[in-house]
Amino acid sequence: MAGAIPVPDNLVAKLRGKFIVLDGPDGSGKTTQQGILADRLSRAGLDVLAVRDPGATAAGEAIRSILLSGRDGVLSPECELMLFMAARAQMVEEKIAPALAAGRLVLSDRFVSASCAYQGARGLDVRRIVEIGEFAVRGLWPNLTCVLDLPARAGLARTAAKKGSAALDAVERRAPAYHERVRGLFRDLASFYPSRVEVIDAARSVPEVTDRLIEVLAHVD
Repeated sequence: MAGAIPVPDNLVAKLRGKFIVLDGPDGSGKTTQQGILADRLSRAGLDVLAVRDPGATAAGEAIRSILLSGRDGVLSPECELMLFMAARAQMVEEKIAPALAAGRLVLSDRFVSASCAYQGARGLDVRRIVEIGEFAVRGLWPNLTCVLDLPARAGLARTAAKKGSAALDAVERRAPAYHERVRGLFRDLASFYPSRVEVIDAARSVPEVTDRLIEVLAHVD
């Protein structure tokens, strides 16, 4: 079983109605950790909703296809940003807000933090991205964003090994220098993001990262 630290008894009550985001560079393991946490916390008694950004709704999945397929050519940074925000607006409306109101724990694979890094790395002002995000998500910010930090080249190597180079999406195929800028913005996220951010070393083993996440979640407000 991944992770040696048991889920503390008081963590179940603490996390009800909370919104937690896992984010970070490509290949950092956020999707893997989301699955592990959702399973462990569900077995501990929490009602967990796991979503991915962009996605989770019919509109969000259609937008995801446009953004990641590359079939529509190179989108401008502004177009890319607005499509991501549109998907988030629908996800908040259909999925996240109702789940939180029902006392569920929401675990999201990426959120506005991803646009700060990925569209910020294309030259957009990160504070302007946050302002647009505030409107798109109606001020519904995560209680905690965990940034899984990994050197860009290591993350890209992990992704290529897992998916195969031919299966990389349009964003993953961007130049290593771009992904280095993405990583730098994730590492600086706490300096401009409007809610709590924790940076976690994702170069460690999967169980070690899971254990660290459990420790951090124990201190969610």
